[in-house]
Amino acid sequence: MRYAMAIDTRKCVGCGDCVVACQVENNVPIGYCRDWVVESMAGTYPKLEIEIRSERCNHCDNAPCVRCCPTGASHIVEGGIVLVTHQKCIGCGACIQSCPYDARYSHPDGYVDKCTFCNHRIAEGKDPACVSVCPTKCMYFGDLDDPNSPVSKALQDRRYKTLAPEAGTHPQIYYLL
Repeated sequence: MRYAMAIDTRKCVGCGDCVVACQVENNVPIGYCRDWVVESMAGTYPKLEIEIRSERCNHCDNAPCVRCCPTGASHIVEGGIVLVTHQKCIGCGACIQSCPYDARYSHPDGYVDKCTFCNHRIAEGKDPACVSVCPTKCMYFGDLDDPNSPVSKALQDRRYKTLAPEAGTHPQIYYLL
C-alpha cells in the first residue's frame, strides 16, 4: 500500500476550500496551515501561462525530514504516510530546514506539525478533508498499488509532474498537467 495524491492543475481554481477544511479538521491554530494554494506564472506577455495548485507535505519515500530527526518523532507509517509524533518532538526544527517543500511549521505548543493526509480519516475509509470538500473535484487520493484507485487512474490518464524532483525525495504528490 502506497498512499498518494494527484492534483489537477487545470481544474484547481485556488478557492482555498482545501486549506480551510484542513484547518478545521485538524484543529490547526489560526495563522498556521498544513496546506496552501500557490499561483505561478510562466512566459512573457502576451503568452503567459498560469498554474494554480494546492501544496502540502509530499509524503516522500526518501524523506529528509525523517532522516534528520534526532528523536525519531518524524517517521513513516504503513502506506508511506510521513507523520510527527508530537510527544517525541523537541521542536528543534531540523525537519523544517530539511524539507525542500517548506511543508512543516513550528506549532505554538512546541512541536513541529504538517499534513498527515488526514490519516485518522483514512483509517475510517474516508478521503482526506481537503479532497472531500474540493468543489472542482481536482484532487485524487488513494493507493498507488491499486490500479483502480482514483489516484492511480488519474496518473494513468494524464501527464504529470512532481515538485523539486532534483531533491531525490520521491514525493507522493503529483500535479496533473
